[in-house]
Amino acid sequence: MTKRVNAKHKIDRRLGENIWGRPKSPYNKREYGPGEHGQRRRGKLSDYGQQLRAKQKLKGYYGNITEKQFKAIYSEAARLRGDTSENLIGLLERRLDAIVYRAKFVPTVFAARQFVSHGHVRVNGRRVNISSYRCREGDVIEVRDKAKDAGMVLESAQSPERDVPDYLEVDHSKMTAKLLRSPTLSDVPYPVMMEPNLVIEFYSR
Repeated sequence: MTKRVNAKHKIDRRLGENIWGRPKSPYNKREYGPGEHGQRRRGKLSDYGQQLRAKQKLKGYYGNITEKQFKAIYSEAARLRGDTSENLIGLLERRLDAIVYRAKFVPTVFAARQFVSHGHVRVNGRRVNISSYRCREGDVIEVRDKAKDAGMVLESAQSPERDVPDYLEVDHSKMTAKLLRSPTLSDVPYPVMMEPNLVIEFYSR
């Protein structure tokens, strides 16, 4: 499991956006960068700077995936037929930890990664503890019985903070989710604007 050394919300202030839309984000109180010079006016970014920022934002959103993993996902997206940026989003959203988060089984993408790695999730009846596991259309993801009554799970399922997207069919009474289709960018409920096209430009320089 990838370990985040930095505080989870530091990326919000560094990028100047509340990328998860969380009410606890420090960016809600301090809309400027961290550190001694954080309140200086931000200069205009170059094209490269905009591409790098888009990559950092998308990579950070999914629990700060390592650069090696993220680049491998991009390479796979580029090999697939169709629009590479749409393929990239589809591959990211089909990660098991992303689906656990989208299904509202846990409150954050970081909690989703830990939840999966601790063995609390089954895919098609089989226990899977790899957060980067790639789900397919029709796969059924369920919370194992011993974790269904956990406070975090129950609280997250009832939270009005975010909605379950249309490409998932979720039953919170049984704590199951079914992946109906691979999502496109317009399907994904990002709290901020993501620009996968700039990520593609960054890697294809």
